Amino acid sequence: MTTLNEKPTQIYTCTAVEFELGQIVMTQGVSQLLGDLPHELLLLPCLARHTNGDWGDLCIEDKVANDEATRHGLRILSAYRFGNERIWVITEGDRSVTTFLLPSEY
Repeated sequence: MTTLNEKPTQIYTCTAVEFELGQIVMTQGVSQLLGDLPHELLLLPCLARHTNGDWGDLCIEDKVANDEATRHGLRILSAYRFGNERIWVITEGDRSVTTFLLPSEY
């Protein structure tokens, strides 16, 4: 039974196509966040999720927009948590570079 205040549950199915990552870089903020931790601890799992269409902590509308972006050469953005911090992974529309950054650095 649903109440008047409840929104219907939306179901998302990824329809992304394979895309190139280009050069992979990180901002100074991400580098500082990781500190002495091996960068692979965060970057490789997030990168694997990003390339497989697991867009992380995004609303359904943004996930659908990412799926479309993979087909039409537009910017792709994923968002993941690392502890209490949120990290974005952005692949540029021309697929020349994928950047790990903090939202405050955008």
